[in-house]
Amino acid sequence: MALQLPPLALYIHIPWCIQKCPYCDFNSHAVKQGIPEQEYIAHLLADLEQDLPLVTGRSLSSIFIGGGTPSVFSAAGISQILTGVKQRLNCDADMEVTMEANPGTVEAERFAAYVQAGVTRFSIGVQSFQTAQLQALGRIHDSGEAIRAAQLAQNLPLDSFNLDLMHGLPQQDVSGALADLQQAIDLAPPHLSWYQLTIEPNTAFASRPPVLPPDDTLWDIQQQGLALLQQHGYQQYEISAYSQPGHQCKHNLNYWRYGDYLGIGCGAHGKITLPSRNAILRTVKIKHPKGYMDISRGYMDSREQVEAEDRPFEFFMNRFRLLEPCPIADFTAYTGLPLSTVTSAISDAGQKGLLSVSATHWQVTDKGARYLNDLLTLFI
Repeated sequence: MALQLPPLALYIHIPWCIQKCPYCDFNSHAVKQGIPEQEYIAHLLADLEQDLPLVTGRSLSSIFIGGGTPSVFSAAGISQILTGVKQRLNCDADMEVTMEANPGTVEAERFAAYVQAGVTRFSIGVQSFQTAQLQALGRIHDSGEAIRAAQLAQNLPLDSFNLDLMHGLPQQDVSGALADLQQAIDLAPPHLSWYQLTIEPNTAFASRPPVLPPDDTLWDIQQQGLALLQQHGYQQYEISAYSQPGHQCKHNLNYWRYGDYLGIGCGAHGKITLPSRNAILRTVKIKHPKGYMDISRGYMDSREQVEAEDRPFEFFMNRFRLLEPCPIADFTAYTGLPLSTVTSAISDAGQKGLLSVSATHWQVTDKGARYLNDLLTLFI
């Protein structure tokens, strides 16, 4: 069956941080001898040039500048990047441009200049408002700076902004987690990412694990936190994403709806649909800045097709993170596979109470959301 083109987004990776946080497993590198901003921008745009034949004639619905800490770049540098993108690609009139930022004083003062450069949405990495927790997490800002950054964002001509907040922190109790969440809510962000700290391999926390709250405490935090968010008008639309009505993150929705995205920069991942070849490509760029900026090499580390037998799991791994109903027609449109490919697994999921099925939509149940891994294994 013919593949259809989903919306197209662009992810831009800036790999540098002031220092590496002990929980972080992202592709980030602590600044040691300055940041080669201009050199890296030139490589980003050259990287994009090489990818353009994959998306001829298509228009961008969103851009996400992630890291690392993109706000270590100057506003002039961010403007250069966005200008270069817009010179090379068509862009939707209402294109969302998100940039991750840390709430440190120097970066917060740049917020207005980033908006002038074309940023329409910030994602501010607060993580906690408690000094002891921020220190345990290796963050370089304090609670006052976090509050000030949110207040600055509130007063800028932005479409939206997000606060990133963790729970289940070292030795955290329910009251501490809810106090953090209440402080975030009091700052009135249109969007909140509220998620549990997990210990990832190859991080400092993995080699020296902190004492995390027991499972029953984590469950109480999750349930009481969800009630608090709902009380203040936040709607949960994904496992760890909550927004006021009309403020869902367009870029992340595109990921979870199995949309397409180009990925440029160190270690950036991409997913591109090519209907003429009945193909879905996965791309990964060279991970380390030194290798990425080595002009004797290309930027691509790997480029491979998603085989037909792997597409159902990929589709549902993304789509079932969302709490909204999934249009059944999207499966065939975006995987190119007949519905009969998953009929048995869908029936099994329904019988187990993990999924409800109507004539037009699939809907993950509360049980399915809680046991998402069990649901997804049905499609392997």
